[in-house]
Amino acid sequence: MRHLNVLRPALLALALSSLAHAAGAPGPSSPLPVVDTHIDAPTRLLEDWRDLGVASPDREFDYASARAGGLAVAFMSIYTSADEDDAGKARQVANLQIDTVEALAARHPDKFALLRSPRDVDRLRKGGRVLLAMGMENGAPLGDDLGQVATFQARGIRYITLAHSRTNRISDSSYDPNRPWHGLSPFGEKVVAEMNRLGVMVDVSHLSDEAVLDAIRVSRVPVIASHSGFRHFTPGLERNLSDELAIAIAQKGGVVQIPFGIAFVNRKASDDLQALFVAKSALAARNAKAKAANQPLEDVDAFDAAWKAAHPIPPTSIDAVLDQFDYGIKLIGAAHIGIGSDFDGVDGNLATGLHSVADYPNLVAGLRARGHSNEQIAKIMGGNLLRVWRQVEAAAR
Repeated sequence: MRHLNVLRPALLALALSSLAHAAGAPGPSSPLPVVDTHIDAPTRLLEDWRDLGVASPDREFDYASARAGGLAVAFMSIYTSADEDDAGKARQVANLQIDTVEALAARHPDKFALLRSPRDVDRLRKGGRVLLAMGMENGAPLGDDLGQVATFQARGIRYITLAHSRTNRISDSSYDPNRPWHGLSPFGEKVVAEMNRLGVMVDVSHLSDEAVLDAIRVSRVPVIASHSGFRHFTPGLERNLSDELAIAIAQKGGVVQIPFGIAFVNRKASDDLQALFVAKSALAARNAKAKAANQPLEDVDAFDAAWKAAHPIPPTSIDAVLDQFDYGIKLIGAAHIGIGSDFDGVDGNLATGLHSVADYPNLVAGLRARGHSNEQIAKIMGGNLLRVWRQVEAAAR
């Protein structure tokens, strides 16, 4: 592991100010916004509430850590599972998570503000606020009602990840061998068109390769991959993007937001993740068969515990994440790379040096150590995502 000159939080404002100047960021004195498109704090809040306006050491996102790390725009992931969709609860859960984000901002108006447009970033950041935008991870809460796109847009959703771990009404999933749509469904194409009309970014993370290409084809505006790595490092993991797909996203003007989770940047962890999904699919099939025959079901919790014990997460350095950035910059250019950490969403299985939102300075230091310019880093740390968001919003207007 190469040595990193890790920036102290006290020096971060100066570092970001220099990046902002290099990128020509708006505002005469405010440092360039750091934008992270995927933080799973709302799911954790529903599971076990914390007041994130104060230091919360068992969480990867809170106000104090965000300020220490220079985070300006945090996209809160409004995540719903395939099981919640099956149970008819996805829409309810999504609205409850949006409520938690709104409650957090209302509880601490001096520390947080809800962000609905990139035009408001400079204004709302005044006073040291961290801005909370929202993205929907899994389009399941839409059900089969196209009107729900407008409903959730009105509640503040600014991107939708069309599918998650299983194929849904909108799109095939990269994790699901069941792919009836061979890409997007006919309804899914209507969803993308409606998102374009309303200024909601189309997110292709988690989609099958065919679905990613469909989304790029159907969308009139650039698309994003809110938290996807490069498959070059994890062969066979369709959850990460192939070179072909990354190039197609860039040619459309979009951005690939790189995650920090070990399973997306470490080959051994990636192989274990793929094997886990195969094993879980087989377990679900056995339990379905047993249920039909009125026989005892296998204990899913016991299976999960045994799997974790047999497949420990391999230690992974920050260099594995920096390798992803290097590769992406060479493949599609620094104008199409950003940050989608997956903080609070991977059970703490994060690369060394990137354990919370306080650690973005380590990423800046690592990129500088590898020879990337201030202008490139400024784009990566948030400028690219804000550019795409402005384009999507302008096309809607």
